[in-house]
Amino acid sequence: MRKIISLFFVFLIGCTLLISTTYADWAYAFVVYDGNSYIVSETHIEPNKIGKKIGEVTEYSDREGTYSGNFSNQFLKGTEYYEIKGVNTKDAIAVKKSEGLFIKVNYNGKYGASGKQVNSEYNWQILLPYFIGAILLIGIIYLFLKKRNSR
Repeated sequence: MRKIISLFFVFLIGCTLLISTTYADWAYAFVVYDGNSYIVSETHIEPNKIGKKIGEVTEYSDREGTYSGNFSNQFLKGTEYYEIKGVNTKDAIAVKKSEGLFIKVNYNGKYGASGKQVNSEYNWQILLPYFIGAILLIGIIYLFLKKRNSR
Protein backbone atom coordinates (compact mmCIF):
# COMPACT_ATOMS: atom_id res chain seq x y z
CA MET A 1 0.00 0.00 0.00
CA ARG A 2 2.82 2.42 0.86
CA LYS A 3 4.41 1.66 -2.49
CA ILE A 4 1.22 2.68 -4.30
CA ILE A 5 0.93 5.90 -2.27
CA SER A 6 4.60 6.72 -2.97
CA LEU A 7 4.13 6.13 -6.69
CA PHE A 8 1.00 8.29 -6.63
CA PHE A 9 2.94 11.19 -5.08
CA VAL A 10 5.78 10.78 -7.60
CA PHE A 11 3.21 10.85 -10.41
CA LEU A 12 1.49 13.90 -8.88
CA ILE A 13 4.79 15.79 -8.58
CA GLY A 14 5.69 14.88 -12.16
CA CYS A 15 2.35 16.17 -13.47
CA THR A 16 2.63 19.49 -11.64
CA LEU A 17 6.07 20.04 -13.13
CA LEU A 18 4.60 19.86 -16.62
CA ILE A 19 2.41 22.91 -15.96
CA SER A 20 4.20 26.08 -17.06
CA THR A 21 3.44 29.76 -16.54
CA THR A 22 2.85 32.23 -19.34
CA TYR A 23 4.02 35.74 -18.56
CA ALA A 24 2.42 37.53 -21.48
CA ASP A 25 -0.63 39.75 -21.17
CA TRP A 26 -2.36 39.90 -24.53
CA ALA A 27 -5.45 41.89 -23.65
CA TYR A 28 -4.36 44.42 -26.29
CA ALA A 29 -2.17 44.83 -29.36
CA PHE A 30 1.37 45.87 -28.49
CA VAL A 31 4.95 46.21 -29.67
CA VAL A 32 8.17 45.79 -27.72
CA TYR A 33 11.11 48.12 -28.29
CA ASP A 34 14.32 47.98 -26.26
CA GLY A 35 12.69 45.87 -23.50
CA ASN A 36 9.73 48.24 -23.14
CA SER A 37 6.11 47.50 -23.99
CA TYR A 38 4.01 49.96 -26.01
CA ILE A 39 0.24 49.71 -26.53
CA VAL A 40 -0.95 50.30 -30.09
CA SER A 41 -3.29 53.30 -30.33
CA GLU A 42 -5.61 54.59 -33.04
CA THR A 43 -3.68 57.87 -33.26
CA HIS A 44 -2.11 58.65 -36.64
CA ILE A 45 1.13 60.65 -36.70
CA GLU A 46 1.82 63.11 -39.51
CA PRO A 47 4.92 62.13 -41.55
CA ASN A 48 6.55 65.54 -40.85
CA LYS A 49 6.53 64.69 -37.09
CA ILE A 50 8.44 61.45 -37.62
CA GLY A 51 12.09 61.37 -36.54
CA LYS A 52 14.79 58.82 -37.29
CA LYS A 53 14.27 55.07 -37.55
CA ILE A 54 15.09 53.44 -34.19
CA GLY A 55 14.38 49.78 -34.87
CA GLU A 56 12.01 47.21 -36.31
CA VAL A 57 9.97 44.19 -35.33
CA THR A 58 12.36 41.23 -35.10
CA GLU A 59 9.76 38.66 -34.07
CA TYR A 60 6.01 38.44 -34.66
CA SER A 61 3.52 35.97 -33.24
CA ASP A 62 -0.22 35.95 -32.73
CA ARG A 63 0.14 33.04 -30.30
CA GLU A 64 0.26 34.02 -26.63
CA GLY A 65 3.66 33.49 -25.06
CA THR A 66 6.73 35.37 -23.98
CA TYR A 67 9.21 36.42 -26.66
CA SER A 68 12.51 38.26 -26.75
CA GLY A 69 13.73 41.11 -28.92
CA ASN A 70 11.63 43.78 -30.63
CA PHE A 71 8.45 41.75 -30.63
CA SER A 72 4.88 42.47 -31.70
CA ASN A 73 1.59 40.62 -31.59
CA GLN A 74 0.13 42.85 -34.32
CA PHE A 75 2.86 44.01 -36.72
CA LEU A 76 4.84 41.63 -38.90
CA LYS A 77 8.59 41.09 -38.76
CA GLY A 78 10.37 43.99 -40.46
CA THR A 79 7.80 46.65 -39.48
CA GLU A 80 9.80 49.79 -38.65
CA TYR A 81 9.85 51.84 -35.42
CA TYR A 82 10.49 55.60 -35.50
CA GLU A 83 11.02 58.39 -33.00
CA ILE A 84 8.30 61.03 -32.77
CA LYS A 85 9.85 64.51 -32.89
CA GLY A 86 9.63 66.21 -29.50
CA VAL A 87 8.46 63.04 -27.70
CA ASN A 88 10.69 60.92 -25.47
CA THR A 89 10.85 57.25 -26.53
CA LYS A 90 9.89 56.38 -22.93
CA ASP A 91 6.52 58.04 -23.62
CA ALA A 92 5.69 56.95 -27.17
CA ILE A 93 7.12 55.87 -30.52
CA ALA A 94 5.68 55.56 -34.02
CA VAL A 95 5.19 52.38 -36.01
CA LYS A 96 5.15 52.54 -39.81
CA LYS A 97 1.92 50.83 -40.82
CA SER A 98 2.27 51.55 -44.54
CA GLU A 99 3.96 54.10 -46.79
CA GLY A 100 3.27 57.52 -45.27
CA LEU A 101 1.04 56.11 -42.49
CA PHE A 102 2.43 56.03 -38.95
CA ILE A 103 0.62 54.86 -35.81
CA LYS A 104 1.43 56.11 -32.32
CA VAL A 105 2.19 53.44 -29.71
CA ASN A 106 2.20 54.52 -26.05
CA TYR A 107 4.65 53.36 -23.39
CA ASN A 108 3.15 50.78 -21.02
CA GLY A 109 6.16 49.78 -18.86
CA LYS A 110 8.76 47.06 -19.03
CA TYR A 111 7.85 44.08 -21.19
CA GLY A 112 7.05 40.92 -19.21
CA ALA A 113 9.81 38.98 -20.95
CA SER A 114 12.55 41.40 -19.93
CA GLY A 115 14.74 39.35 -17.63
CA LYS A 116 12.45 36.36 -18.19
CA GLN A 117 13.15 35.54 -21.79
CA VAL A 118 11.81 32.03 -21.91
CA ASN A 119 12.95 31.37 -25.46
CA SER A 120 16.57 32.41 -24.99
CA GLU A 121 17.81 32.01 -21.43
CA TYR A 122 17.29 30.01 -18.25
CA ASN A 123 15.21 31.57 -15.53
CA TRP A 124 14.93 30.58 -11.87
CA GLN A 125 11.18 31.24 -11.82
CA ILE A 126 10.78 28.56 -14.45
CA LEU A 127 13.48 26.15 -13.23
CA LEU A 128 12.66 26.29 -9.50
CA PRO A 129 9.66 23.90 -9.61
CA TYR A 130 11.73 21.36 -11.56
CA PHE A 131 14.60 21.72 -9.08
CA ILE A 132 12.29 21.20 -6.09
CA GLY A 133 10.60 18.27 -7.84
CA ALA A 134 13.97 16.64 -8.52
CA ILE A 135 14.99 17.03 -4.86
CA LEU A 136 11.67 15.51 -3.72
CA LEU A 137 12.02 12.65 -6.18
CA ILE A 138 15.59 11.94 -5.06
CA GLY A 139 14.41 12.04 -1.43
CA ILE A 140 11.60 9.58 -2.09
CA ILE A 141 13.92 7.22 -3.96
CA TYR A 142 16.50 7.47 -1.15
CA LEU A 143 13.89 6.66 1.53
CA PHE A 144 12.53 3.78 -0.56
CA LEU A 145 16.00 2.28 -1.06
CA LYS A 146 16.94 2.80 2.60
CA LYS A 147 13.77 1.04 3.76
CA ARG A 148 14.28 -1.77 1.24
CA ASN A 149 17.89 -2.39 2.32
CA SER A 150 16.97 -2.44 6.02
CA ARG A 151 14.73 -5.51 5.58
